[in-house]
Amino acid sequence: MQLASKIIIADDHPLFRAALRQAVTQAIEGVEIVEADSLAAVQEAVVQHSDADLVLLDLHMPGTHGFTGLVFLRGQNPGMPVVVVSGSEEVSVLRRAMDYGASGFIPKSAPLETISEAIVAVLKGEEWLPRDITENGTVDVSEEERKFAAALVSLTPQQFRVLTMLTEGLLNKQIAYELNVSEATIKAHVTAILRKLRVHSRTQAVIAAQRLSVDPPRTDMA
Repeated sequence: MQLASKIIIADDHPLFRAALRQAVTQAIEGVEIVEADSLAAVQEAVVQHSDADLVLLDLHMPGTHGFTGLVFLRGQNPGMPVVVVSGSEEVSVLRRAMDYGASGFIPKSAPLETISEAIVAVLKGEEWLPRDITENGTVDVSEEERKFAAALVSLTPQQFRVLTMLTEGLLNKQIAYELNVSEATIKAHVTAILRKLRVHSRTQAVIAAQRLSVDPPRTDMA
């Protein structure tokens, strides 16, 4: 019995995508692999391949900010498991990824055999974590983070892209140019984003998004 027929590999580094492809093909014979190099590409892949059995997701791709991509993908596609494959190997990052709905966490330093083992375990319905992970250094996801994560899922894919661009410091006209829409459309998106996130300004929206950074910012802002 084949564990999976289709897996989405999402990483912006071609060499590491190739390594993941090798790990997947070693684990599952005849599997179809779909590759994506940005969060927008992952979102498109998930829409076009809604029958995918698993997403292997890098936390540091263009279009995502910290855990925002993971949260949004899980919220929009709750039936599709996501395994985080990350170069950030701190226990705190791992635990937060699992809290936000990941089915597993694979360090990029792991050998191909271990990556294959992790993929098989998740496809069997198990959670997979590195064996040497301990409870030392764990962190709890704050109530503010949980509330923001829940609100983030309510955004449309286009609103999510606009929010990501806001966190990158782009102006409305720059976002409009990048997305090939009118500035009025972007203003309407920003208004909807502020309402859904329950904040009153672009700055507050950016600060809220920073709560989901891989390394949470230390700030005295309330």
